[in-house]
Amino acid sequence: MCLIGRIVKSTTHVDYVCQVYGAGEITSPPAPEDHAFGTFVRVSLAAGEGHLVGLVCDTVLMNPEFGHLGPRLSPIADLEIFSPDYLNERAVLVTVVAVGQVTVDGEVCQGIPLPAATLGAAVEKMSGEEVRSFHSSPAGEGLLLAYAPRLLARGEPLMPHLLLRVVDHLAGMFPGQSRQLAVLRGNLAWKTAVAPLG
Repeated sequence: MCLIGRIVKSTTHVDYVCQVYGAGEITSPPAPEDHAFGTFVRVSLAAGEGHLVGLVCDTVLMNPEFGHLGPRLSPIADLEIFSPDYLNERAVLVTVVAVGQVTVDGEVCQGIPLPAATLGAAVEKMSGEEVRSFHSSPAGEGLLLAYAPRLLARGEPLMPHLLLRVVDHLAGMFPGQSRQLAVLRGNLAWKTAVAPLG
C-alpha cells in the first residue's frame, strides 16, 4: 500500500483536497506517478465504516513564496542547516472525487457514499486487485461503472478525460468486457476531441 497524503479540506460531500506527503514527512514519500491524474485511491473512514474509493482528478502546486522577490537572509538550501524549524509552506495538493465506498465487510457501493471522510484521513493508492474488486459485478462476471454518468453530468472539462483514463485502465483488467469498453471509449474520445469545439 502506498501512502500518498492526508485530507486537508473538502469542497463538497464528494470532493476532497489531499495534501501529498513530501520529503521528510514520511519514510517513503510518494512518487509523482502515485498521485497522477486518474489514480484510484482509498480514503480511510471512521472505524467500522471501511473506506471511500476516489479518483485523483486535479493537481494544484502551492508556493507562497511566488511573487516575493525581496532579498533573503539565507538561501533556501541553507535554511535546513541554520533554521531547522523553518516551515516549508510549499505543497502539492490533489483533488480527489469520491466514486464509492467499500465497507468493512468488503461490500462495494458505487455512487455517492453516505459517510464522509474526516480531516487528516489517510489517502493511499489502491492496488490493482482492489481496483478490479471495486469494479466487479456481484456475480463476478461483469463490470460495474455506475459512477460514470454522475462524473459526466458534472460538466467539468476534465471529467471525460478522467473517465477515458479509467476505461483504459480497466480494459486490461476486464478482457471479457472489451467490446463494451471500446464503445464507451469511443464515446468519451468524441466528447474530449469534438464536443469542446461546439
